[in-house]
Amino acid sequence: MEQITVCIVDDNSQLRDALGEIISMAPGYCCVAAIGTAEEAMEHLPNIRPNVVLMDINLSSNESGIDLVRALKPVIPQTNFMMCTVYEENEKIFEALRAGASGYILKKTAPARMLEAIKELYQGGSPMSSEIARKVVAAFQQKSEDQEIKSLSTREKEILELLSKGLMYKEIAAELFLSLETVRKHVYHIYEKLHVANRVAAVNKFYGR
Repeated sequence: MEQITVCIVDDNSQLRDALGEIISMAPGYCCVAAIGTAEEAMEHLPNIRPNVVLMDINLSSNESGIDLVRALKPVIPQTNFMMCTVYEENEKIFEALRAGASGYILKKTAPARMLEAIKELYQGGSPMSSEIARKVVAAFQQKSEDQEIKSLSTREKEILELLSKGLMYKEIAAELFLSLETVRKHVYHIYEKLHVANRVAAVNKFYGR
C-alpha cells in the first residue's frame, strides 16, 4: 500500500511528537521526519522530499515557516506545503499562499480532520480550516466588489450618490441636467455592473455595507 510521506516542521517538541504519533498510527501515512528548526528544515527537506510538509509559521528564529516555503518550494516543487499554525490573520494567510503553500490549517484542528487535509493536499486539493476558508472567500468577495465599484463611470457614481440621498429619477435628471431616459439607462448600467437588482442593494454595495 502506497503511503503518504509527511514531514513536520515545528519548534514545539510536544506538538511535533503528538502530530508525528497521529500520522504514524494512521494507515496509509508515514511521518518520515519531525524537524524543530528552520536551519534543519533548509538542510534536510531537499533530501527527504516528502509528499507533504506540515509547516509552522513561527519557528522562533529569524526565518519563519513562510520564508522556508518560499525558499524550498522551487527546490522541491513536488512537495506540498501546508501551514499548520495558530495564526488566523489575513496577512499571514495570503503571504503563505503567495509563498507557495497549498493548504492552511489551524493547530486546533481535530486529528481526523488533520489526516483528511493531508490526504486532500496529497491528492491535489487545497485544504483549509473552515475559519481560514471563510476569510479567503471574504477577501476575494471584497476584491471582486472593489473591482465592480471601479468599473463605474464618474457619471454613474454621481447618480449613485444621488440615489443614496433618496432622490427620484426625475430629481436626479434635473440635478445633473440630463433627460429622464438617460438617468434610467445609467441606473440600469449601475445595477448591471454591481450585480444588484435595486437601489438599496446598489447603495449598500457602493458604501461597503
